[in-house]
Formats: sequence, structure tokens, C-alpha cells
Amino acid sequence: MTDLLWDDVSCFFDPDLTGSLPDVRVPGTSVTDWQGVLDLVVEKGWRCQYSEGETVLPVPRAEGVLSRPAEAECPELRVWPTADVLAIFRFHADDEVDFDVDLRELQGQERLDTFCGFLREIGRRLGKPVLMDPEGDYGHPVLGYDIEADRVVLLANPQVRFLQPVRAVTPQT
Repeated sequence: MTDLLWDDVSCFFDPDLTGSLPDVRVPGTSVTDWQGVLDLVVEKGWRCQYSEGETVLPVPRAEGVLSRPAEAECPELRVWPTADVLAIFRFHADDEVDFDVDLRELQGQERLDTFCGFLREIGRRLGKPVLMDPEGDYGHPVLGYDIEADRVVLLANPQVRFLQPVRAVTPQT
């Protein structure tokens, strides 16, 4: 199923224009929503790896991860919806599910379809929109899963949005 056409949205997947690691998020969530994402990963059989710092651990319950002390290192869950596409979830807060994807992995129609399918699965499970903001431009989504349309839609006009390249932000590891 094709939600978006590559030729229509390729500018949003250009690392020189949007940064290589856009922010993908589900606002207005709870611990229950985070657990829904963890359950979805298991149900779909997506390969995953949970870690706290350099230590790889079994995937815990969301409640345990999100109730860690404030000074604790932020855990992450790496999820591969396909062998060539990685999403990295970071458990910063319970009120927003957020993750990064690498735009260099999302080139062409086939990878775009994979990405849209991934957003659709998360949005359907949580019953909430899933939004993608350019790196460093939080709060200005360019595309996202629309609940009513039950598909990923454009939220910005590609012709108007990018007149100059966005400053690339180097991710912290």
C-alpha cells in the first residue's frame, strides 16, 4: 500500500535539507501507549535490542523503564521493521513516544513504503497521530500518520518548505 509517492516527498528525505535524523513522535501519550509500542514490536516480530548505556538487556515493561531515576542514563530500544530500516526509540518521558530514523536508510519508494507502514502500525495501535519533524525543527511536522485518513499524509508543502538547507545537527551518542 502506497501512502505517499517518492517523487512528491523526496525533499523531506534529503539529509542535506532536513538533517539525517528527523524527529518522529507521538504526542500526548502515556505509559500505556509506550507499552502498546513494546507489545506491537513483539507481535509484529520486528527484531529489536533494548539497552541502558552499553548494557544490552531484555525488553522491560514500559512502567519500569519510565519510572527510572532522573539521573539514570536514557534507555533506548532499537527496532528493525525490516533488515535495512532502523528506528531508535528513546524513553525520555511518558507523555511522548519519540524515535529517530536515519534518512539515508529511507531512500526510494520501497523504503518510503516500509517507513509509512511502520508509522501506520504505530498510529493504529495507539490511535494517535505519528509526526515527523525535520531534525532540529521540532513542532513543525512535514508528514505524519493521520488517524481519520488511516494513512500517512503530507503536513507541509514540499515546494514551499525548503528554500534553504537546514543546518545539520550532529547526533550525540
